[in-house]
Amino acid sequence: MKRTFFPSLLFFLFLTAGCEMIDYHPYDVDISGETDINRRNIARIETQCLGKDTLRFITMGDSQRWYDETLDFVNQVNLRSDIDFVIHGGDLSDFGVTDEFLWQRDILNRLKVPYVALIGNHDCLGTGEETFTKVFGSPNFSFIAGRVKFVCLNTNAIEYDYSRPIPDFNFIEDEQTSRSDEFDRTVICMHIRPYMDEFNNNVARVFQHYVSNFPGILFCTAAHEHRVYQEDIFDDGILYYVSDCMKHRNYNVFTLTPDGYGHEVVYY
Repeated sequence: MKRTFFPSLLFFLFLTAGCEMIDYHPYDVDISGETDINRRNIARIETQCLGKDTLRFITMGDSQRWYDETLDFVNQVNLRSDIDFVIHGGDLSDFGVTDEFLWQRDILNRLKVPYVALIGNHDCLGTGEETFTKVFGSPNFSFIAGRVKFVCLNTNAIEYDYSRPIPDFNFIEDEQTSRSDEFDRTVICMHIRPYMDEFNNNVARVFQHYVSNFPGILFCTAAHEHRVYQEDIFDDGILYYVSDCMKHRNYNVFTLTPDGYGHEVVYY
């Protein structure tokens, strides 16, 4: 008997057999692999740092398009034995594309120490915030290491066209007293610092008022600017330390002791 093959049937069989090879849409928020990373790593940080009076942690950021440099960063940090955790200051993605977050996650998951990631302005593009929330967690969160509270904030106001309060002062106010018996000092972390164009500078002074009311405020950290930078923005003694982008192959190291803190920039 003569057999007839139908091209449409063959095409259908190809699609059904190889569906995992196809990205249906770059913004489809179809997440494979680990999710809820910040919550899991916060549990590790809080357990491992419980009772410690000296902490050493890294801040970095803007790894969005520099995958090789970020992998080199991870390998360099893994050679160290003195780091408690890493804070990624945001902009894991360039266009808010789902795969960008997953690629960055898979690189950062190679770290031997726990890490958390903040949301950056590029991470808010497209369906980026939804993807970030699924992969990493809430854009506003906090944790306690030793007796230091780290308050991590979404400050990317321009990406929301002021349609919702960014930064979220209700969250910030609640964090001033939440778990108050567990911390004596505070570090505030964000992607965009006050007086950058993308910050809601209508409330910059209000923001700093809230920041200065945290118990034992030590300093603030930010990223976004693709440069090494620090400044006492409000002339009130609270320094803002800005992390460079991964392209320039460096990161910040902070050492917190009972007497204060030290800061250095490490190049690799």
